[in-house]
Amino acid sequence: MKILGSDIRVGNIIEYKNDLWKCLKNQTSNRGNLRSHNQVELKSITKGTKLNERFRADETVERASLEEKKFQFLYSANDEFFFMDSANFEQISINKSIIEDCEKFLKENLEVTIEFYQDKPLNIILPRSVEYEVLETESVVKGQTASGSFKPATIQNGLKIMVPAFINQGDKIIVDTETQEYLKKVS
Repeated sequence: MKILGSDIRVGNIIEYKNDLWKCLKNQTSNRGNLRSHNQVELKSITKGTKLNERFRADETVERASLEEKKFQFLYSANDEFFFMDSANFEQISINKSIIEDCEKFLKENLEVTIEFYQDKPLNIILPRSVEYEVLETESVVKGQTASGSFKPATIQNGLKIMVPAFINQGDKIIVDTETQEYLKKVS
């Protein structure tokens, strides 16, 4: 399936230069009289090498044709992560090299989408937002206003994020998995 260069997003897998590449970062630019373009950092799925490339907005690239399946995260052991197919309850293991940055967001029973290319798992797509418990946070300083001020907090899996001053240890919050930012408190 062909997509425009401006439509390449983080996590997309494209066919480019006779290889499969995963987009790690992208930045769209539209300055002055220059044509708009998308600066992307790509990582080769097969070789592990990285490449920085600039795609014009009107340029087309081939998005890899991948099969998507829903899985539930079970547990991890050493460098292997175990998932269960939500449809037929079969279990698969995926190496840490494929999981990459998703590891810090995985928690037991989290439903994810796994993309396969020729029956080989290539990519994990996390839900856009996930609920976590705040394990540790600083107490509020007296006189500090509740609106607009943030403090560091450690949530499940040891991930550190900034949360509003009214969040306390034990609270459940929703976190954006793409930006790693606090979204809201769960009542």
